[in-house]
Amino acid sequence: MKVSLIGLGNMGRPIAENLLKSGHELTIYNRTKSKAEEIAAKGAKIASSPAEAARETGIVFTVLSDDSAAEEVTFGGEGILAGLEEGDVHVSISTLSVELAEKLTKEHAKCGQHFISSPVLGRPDAAAAAALRLMVAGPEEAQNRVMPLLECIGQDLFVIGEKAYLANVVKLGNNFLIVSMLEALSEVLTMVNKYGIESTSFLEVANALFASPVYKNYGGIMAGNRFEPAGFKMKLGLKDVNLMLDAAQKVKAPLPGAELIKQHYEKGIEKGWKDLDWAALVKVLREAGE
Repeated sequence: MKVSLIGLGNMGRPIAENLLKSGHELTIYNRTKSKAEEIAAKGAKIASSPAEAARETGIVFTVLSDDSAAEEVTFGGEGILAGLEEGDVHVSISTLSVELAEKLTKEHAKCGQHFISSPVLGRPDAAAAAALRLMVAGPEEAQNRVMPLLECIGQDLFVIGEKAYLANVVKLGNNFLIVSMLEALSEVLTMVNKYGIESTSFLEVANALFASPVYKNYGGIMAGNRFEPAGFKMKLGLKDVNLMLDAAQKVKAPLPGAELIKQHYEKGIEKGWKDLDWAALVKVLREAGE
């Protein structure tokens, strides 16, 4: 199949590579051209704009860091919206706000196009292994068209429904569980360390109890202070927490835990840790207890 991909960051690059490995014809666009050239050397074609990328294939994936970046590549004369034709599909792999997912659905529909939201669970290593977990929502016809492509980048696909924004709600809900776990681990590791208990010793017990790859992975990062290079940066963690709070406020659902975590991430960013892994939340708690 022909497909375009826009955004070659920590997640976009391995996703692009897996699409190529699966034999698909890939067109790419990235603001930093050197990143695009690296993927082009493996067989991809470079587009000069998001609109050109969309015109080339009729199916375009966006793997971007936030709402602002998604809007920048979608709208305007050189955006995706201008490049796609009637019946074509825009698939967002990004963690977007519910509000923007609704806007993208409406704007593409005005042009007879389809918008699919398919945010993922997994860090760059999972993306490289094509082991992401994808939540998929949007028009059924468009879902069926892009499903063979999504199957190349993930090990589990969860169809949420035909309203694209619902996939973003599910993604934000899962991210809330992850940041809640990061907060809980940060708090308890700070406490047991003050009793002279090594983090690794505590985690041996905790991992036997919970048997969770998420606890094991992030616990290891915290115990080893392995916050660089970041799999997911603290500033993006704060962005996602804000999106969770916005989504909850939209339906008047309280998320008091998210409010607390937001405060801790804001403190970490004030200390200059915005580019550390979001598991560096434990550094904030450790300093608060000193």
